[in-house]
Amino acid sequence: MPNFAGAIQKAIDKVASIEGFGANVTIRYITAGSYNTSTGAISESNSDVVVKAVFEDVNMREVNELIQAEDKKITISGDAVTTKPTTKDKVLISNIVHNIIRVLTKTAGGVDISYTLYLRT
Repeated sequence: MPNFAGAIQKAIDKVASIEGFGANVTIRYITAGSYNTSTGAISESNSDVVVKAVFEDVNMREVNELIQAEDKKITISGDAVTTKPTTKDKVLISNIVHNIIRVLTKTAGGVDISYTLYLRT
């Protein structure tokens, strides 16, 4: 199974790098820090990673209580990041910050091959 996962991973990487299909986006990982008792705020630190992403429209069958028709959907390679994105992280596209609403993971042979991120501004 690992050979199959590797073949799929290479195919996703190839599609993401094709001009016109793949575009650079920034995954902004957000880590909560300490609580400041005087301000009542929790500090946070950000770590940015630039990756290639394939953009898709949200399919009307995907629209539900969580996903809206105007949301964006991107797919990134599992190899492009060292940490799986979560809904607490953000995505920057052309300097516009998008919230991650949902993360779908495609796995083969116990390896994360790709992540599909549903985004909302």
